Amino acid sequence: MTLRERIRLALLTLGSLCLAARPGAVAADENFFTHLHTDKAMANVTVLPAHAGPVDIEIQLETTDEKPLFARTVTVTLADTESGKRLPTVQAARAGDDSWHVHISSLAAGRWMLGLAISLSGADDISVEAPIQIER
Repeated sequence: MTLRERIRLALLTLGSLCLAARPGAVAADENFFTHLHTDKAMANVTVLPAHAGPVDIEIQLETTDEKPLFARTVTVTLADTESGKRLPTVQAARAGDDSWHVHISSLAAGRWMLGLAISLSGADDISVEAPIQIER
């Protein structure tokens, strides 16, 4: 694990501990960040703003060597972890060589499981998921 990855992991852990210690501590205008990692790819995902209502999801893809990862397509799924309700899958729009964007018109407060399906080539697909928190 590189120094950059260790620093990211430490910051994510610290942020998670702060949220766990103070539920609802995220202000309505703050964003939610998570880092997803597989043996083939990494994704930095920012949900803004991280409160109920319309949200934008920004995705930046990297190789495990922290170089830009160029994908053919990226789709996003969201499932409410409490009710199990799944929103329709959304095709992300390319925002740059290694970045993607999704707009969700309305997202309820709560804990959601965010899934990414990343297509690198016809036979090389990556699926990864992580929880996100949306405040009231």
